[in-house]
Amino acid sequence: MIQGMFDNRGQLFFEIEFISDDGLNLPVDAILDTGFTGFMAINKQDLDGLNWQFIRKERLRTAQGEARFYIYLGKVLLDGREYEIPVYAGDEIIEVLLGSEWLKILPLVVNYQADILTLG
Repeated sequence: MIQGMFDNRGQLFFEIEFISDDGLNLPVDAILDTGFTGFMAINKQDLDGLNWQFIRKERLRTAQGEARFYIYLGKVLLDGREYEIPVYAGDEIIEVLLGSEWLKILPLVVNYQADILTLG
């Protein structure tokens, strides 16, 4: 189980690690976005140095309209476990986003009043 944190707007953040193709772990803060139904979305610039395998292009509807995303096979470390997941990369993404697909395999506990936020 990983501990998360709330920002001053109530957004949910977790520290995860990207794993490059040569095994380097890069810690990043990711925001939980339940409006995104995949596992993860990142800005294309965040791919630099990771050398993840390109899978395909896909058009998705976002809050700003339809956009093209590049899907990569990414590796991340979350709660001490390594996951190989599809990662959506696009120019429009500002934050690293964890999508609602994680909630199908990991329990989420959120209690703003008690300042409790855990995933896993």
